[in-house]
Amino acid sequence: MSDPRAAMLQMLQTGGLAPTYVAGNSRYSGIDIATLETDQEEPVSYFRRRFCPQPEDLALLNEHQVVQGDRLDNLAAQYIGDPEQFWQICDANCAMEPEELLEQIGRRLRITLPQGVPGGNGA
Repeated sequence: MSDPRAAMLQMLQTGGLAPTYVAGNSRYSGIDIATLETDQEEPVSYFRRRFCPQPEDLALLNEHQVVQGDRLDNLAAQYIGDPEQFWQICDANCAMEPEELLEQIGRRLRITLPQGVPGGNGA
């Protein structure tokens, strides 16, 4: 019996489509995958660098004042409707380290639409 996963990958590559293992709601969706040839048997695949958008270019939906016990996944679920979209809150607040966003009680966090989506209160 043949391997169905390998057959699917072969079919995609034959059709000129690059296989992707990234969910459509991932921050890496649409980012190219590069391959590094090494001395090992298998090449190493990796995502090319993702640059965070400028927060002021994102359409503001809301703001949230940080309180004790806040978690980014819970805030993403509350404001965006998907806990896995916490990275949108990071982008909106120019945060490379997500945990830093919640360290200061009282801090105001921007909640925005993702890059490339027009709309919101001021856009």
